[in-house]
Amino acid sequence: MTIGDLLGALFLGLLEGFTEFIPVSSTAHILLAGHFLGIENNGHTFEVLVQLGAVLAIITVYFERFMRVAKQLPTNPGARRFVLSVVVAFLPAAFIGAFAHGFIKSVLFQTPVLICVMLILGGIVLLFIDRLVSAPRFNNAMGLPLPLALKIGFCQCVAMIPGVSRSGSTIVGAMLLGVDKRAAAEFSFFLALPTMLGAFTYDLYKNYANLTADDGIQIAIGFVAAFCAAVVVVRALLDFVSRHGYAPFGWWRIIVGTLGLVGLMVAG
Repeated sequence: MTIGDLLGALFLGLLEGFTEFIPVSSTAHILLAGHFLGIENNGHTFEVLVQLGAVLAIITVYFERFMRVAKQLPTNPGARRFVLSVVVAFLPAAFIGAFAHGFIKSVLFQTPVLICVMLILGGIVLLFIDRLVSAPRFNNAMGLPLPLALKIGFCQCVAMIPGVSRSGSTIVGAMLLGVDKRAAAEFSFFLALPTMLGAFTYDLYKNYANLTADDGIQIAIGFVAAFCAAVVVVRALLDFVSRHGYAPFGWWRIIVGTLGLVGLMVAG
């Protein structure tokens, strides 16, 4: 393992943390960066495992709220409904992800053109959604009805196509279903916990036998970098979205996707 490998892991970890919770597809950014910079890893396991750092960032930022919910579970129906809404929203991705894991990792993760196209299409969708004038019916991310949470969970499954964005698909789906911008982003944070933890556990189970000591060091570096970057993003994102909406992320996706396609045509 070289210094370049360590710096590559650090860079990809930071990229994961900065992009995981904004609707630009962290997986797309990491896969494209790895492709163009020649950063190779064992079976694309790095991209999945470093996400746990971003999960811990959510737990850190919302620790007091989560503890309050945990204490209220025995006596507060609202707390129980919140936990159940997150579990219900997670279930579609859990089942579909388990069945499609091999195809996603071996085919979709290996298709840079598809990733770039999905970045551009997702950017166009975000621009459209951001201009859509509607009166949101739900303003509290911790009080969504269970049928609505399930529908958001199915929207999240679209993000199994790299380039779509897990946060983007859940946010867009939630907004189309009547959730306001800020609450949609916050529910996406909460839904990330079981989704990313499940992906981490399943991918580690599938690939731990193939991981080397060098892989472990690179994953650890990426994990810490992702955690630090994600804490910054989670603390700032809700206020940014409240002021500026999602259009800046839509334009960012279009620019990155277009540059990626140009790069693929020029360099392959």
